[in-house]
Amino acid sequence: MFARSRLLMFAGALGAVSALLAGGGPAAAAPAAPQSAQAGQMAQAGHGPGYGRFTHPVGGVRVVVAWDRDFLGGKLQEQELALFAQDDQGNVWNFGEYPEEYENGKFTGAPSTWIRGVAGAYGGIHMLSHPRPGMRYREGLIPAIQFDDVSVIARTGQVNCVPAGCYHQVLVVDETSPNDPTSGHQIKYYARGTGLIRVGARGGDSQEFLTLSAVRQLSPAEMAKVRAEVLAMDKRAYKISKVYRTTGPAQRRTC
Repeated sequence: MFARSRLLMFAGALGAVSALLAGGGPAAAAPAAPQSAQAGQMAQAGHGPGYGRFTHPVGGVRVVVAWDRDFLGGKLQEQELALFAQDDQGNVWNFGEYPEEYENGKFTGAPSTWIRGVAGAYGGIHMLSHPRPGMRYREGLIPAIQFDDVSVIARTGQVNCVPAGCYHQVLVVDETSPNDPTSGHQIKYYARGTGLIRVGARGGDSQEFLTLSAVRQLSPAEMAKVRAEVLAMDKRAYKISKVYRTTGPAQRRTC
């Protein structure tokens, strides 16, 4: 088990993303919930419709921008901008990642950046709109960084309790990497309307365990800081990565 903390914030907007990530079906367009998570102990936070939101044009598709940060011993190890989009059937797709790596709190580079359609990168499904046990799908195939994740819907309608509370209608997803069979299985638990509440592992040489510890509302001032951080990271990405420069700049939306 890694003594690692994770902070995940959605700085963008996508109709019904929070419900879909929790295994729900298509819903009317609504602001995605900004989320914050402390891993090993995770925390998630949401906001209402009045806040500004970020989108990103990728290959003509406007995608939501998520900000994800990992900490080890209180020091930043990695932070990334992750891009998602939703199709007409309600499925959520992975469209790219810009992950910055840090050592002793200092930036060392972003070698694992990928964007859907660039250098043969295939961004697959992040969450099915109508998951059923046994359904199998590829989350992504990125030859340049040897990334290949495949997911199987293990169970639906489960009850799972974490420090933040007990959740019903939980979706359980079993993720594996065909390119790295020694990594074992990562088991993810999604609760409707909340999102990821638990991460477990089975087998593998590097296991990670996370549980949702709290849910709280971000204030307007906190969200303003998030937006500033995301825009600064977006600008830095254009200077550092030619792959990321194939996308358009992040744009704030107010509707």
